[in-house]
Amino acid sequence: MTSAKRLKLKKLTNTRDLGGIKTADGRTIRSGKLIRSGKLKKLPKETADALVRLGVTTVVDFRIQNERDASPDTVFEGCTFVNIPLLATPVNADEDVLETTQREYARAKKEGVRIRQEFGSIENYMLAMYRDLLFTPESMEGWKKFLRLVIEEEGCILWHCASGKDRAGIASMLVEALLGVDEATILHDYIVSRKMWRWRYFINKSAIAVVPMPISVKLILFGFMSIKRKYLLSVIDEMKRRYGGIVEYCTAELGVTEEDIATLKEKYLIP
Repeated sequence: MTSAKRLKLKKLTNTRDLGGIKTADGRTIRSGKLIRSGKLKKLPKETADALVRLGVTTVVDFRIQNERDASPDTVFEGCTFVNIPLLATPVNADEDVLETTQREYARAKKEGVRIRQEFGSIENYMLAMYRDLLFTPESMEGWKKFLRLVIEEEGCILWHCASGKDRAGIASMLVEALLGVDEATILHDYIVSRKMWRWRYFINKSAIAVVPMPISVKLILFGFMSIKRKYLLSVIDEMKRRYGGIVEYCTAELGVTEEDIATLKEKYLIP
């Protein structure tokens, strides 16, 4: 089973090239065309130059405005930056915890109360968030714009959120499914984020452990950082129930046509 190839670039987290992933019919995704990542915050020149050499021509940022204000993308030459804001967790646990303010902790505490009252647990909340990321009208409009960019892109497109695991993971699922990657490989590529994000998770968790704050707040932050197979599987199962599958969801709700799928495969697959 194949997964996206890790790109080891300084100050980038969970950055991977989908090139090399096999499709169900035996073809392979081209390298240097489809890249997923965590945020592009304060990239050193050597990393920005490496992205230019990789041929990145379009960057899609799924973060909402307050996330972008806190950690703006590093802009580099010859690239168009597009913002498609999608729903995020109400407390941003993907930032470096040592930079997180007391106001952020206060919000986490307040949200912890709401999550327990409305959802019962952080896991139930995350499952609901994933459903909202696929099935609300606002989110579907965002995915329409994203897939249209992927279909029309002539260079290399990179998409990212904060840590590259949730919104970027769903984006990868949609693209991989349309290219003909089977469900097991899609799920495998999704859960690889756990390995790719392991060091950042360890740093953040260690920092949270020593920061003076209520344990209930710490548990909320730990929950937002978690990467669980069931989160993506829950929305895949929902798409199967409602539409028949991921591709059928894309054609029914996101305006993707058979001609678009043929274009994607011709552009991004090799024998």
